[in-house]
Amino acid sequence: MAWWRRLRWLGAPRVAGPWGDMPKTLKSKPTRKLKTYQTSLGFYDQAVAAPSMKAALEAWGASSNLFHQGAAKETDDPDIVAATVARPGVVLRRPVGSDGPFTEDAALPTDLAGGEAKLKSKKAKSKKHAAKSAPKPSRKIDDQKARKAAAAFEKEERRREAERWKEEAARAKERARREKAVATAQTALDKARREHEARAEEIEAERVALDERAETEQSRWDKRRMKLEDAVRRARE
Repeated sequence: MAWWRRLRWLGAPRVAGPWGDMPKTLKSKPTRKLKTYQTSLGFYDQAVAAPSMKAALEAWGASSNLFHQGAAKETDDPDIVAATVARPGVVLRRPVGSDGPFTEDAALPTDLAGGEAKLKSKKAKSKKHAAKSAPKPSRKIDDQKARKAAAAFEKEERRREAERWKEEAARAKERARREKAVATAQTALDKARREHEARAEEIEAERVALDERAETEQSRWDKRRMKLEDAVRRARE
C-alpha cells in the first residue's frame, strides 16, 4: 500500500486535492533505509531500491510473492545498489541473462532464442562461484544519502499514487456519465411505454363501444328486416 494511504488509515488530517481528500504529511517516524531487490520478469532482469520486499513487489507490479517463490532476492552488488539508490522507487532493467548496467530504458535481449540457456548457464556459474568464494561486503552508503534516497522513494510513490488516483477519478467520471445516459434513455423509454399503453387502452375502449353499436344496429336491422319481409309476403298473397 502506498505511503500516504497508510497515513490516511492511521487517521492523518486531510486537505482537499484535485482528485479528492489527500492526507497531510505527518512528521512522525523517520524514513526507513532502502534495500535493493532484484528479480527476472519476461525479457528483463529488474532491480529497484525500496524499503521492503512488499514495496518492491508493488513497484514491479507482481501479483504473487516472488520472494517466497525464489524468483526475487535482496542484492548487495555495489553497482546495482548504486544504480537503484540513485533512482529510488524506479524499476531499472537490463536484458535478461546479461551483465550490463541497469537502466530505465533497457533494450531487448539480442539473442532471445538462446536467452533461456544463457540464463541457466549464468545461474549455474553464479551458484558455483558463490560456493567457492566468500561473500563480499556490500558498499556502505552514508546515512544522509540513504535518507535522501528514502525520501525520493516516498516522493515517487506519492507521484504514482496520484496518477492512479487521477485515473480512478477519470474512470469514475466516465462511469457516472454512462449511468446518467442510461438513466435518461430508460426514463424516455418508460414514458413512451406508458403513453403507448394509455393510447392502446383508449383504442380498446373505442373498439368495444363500436362492437356494442354494431351489435345494436344488427339487432335493430334484423327486427326491421323481418317485419318488411313479412309485409312483402302478405302483399304477394
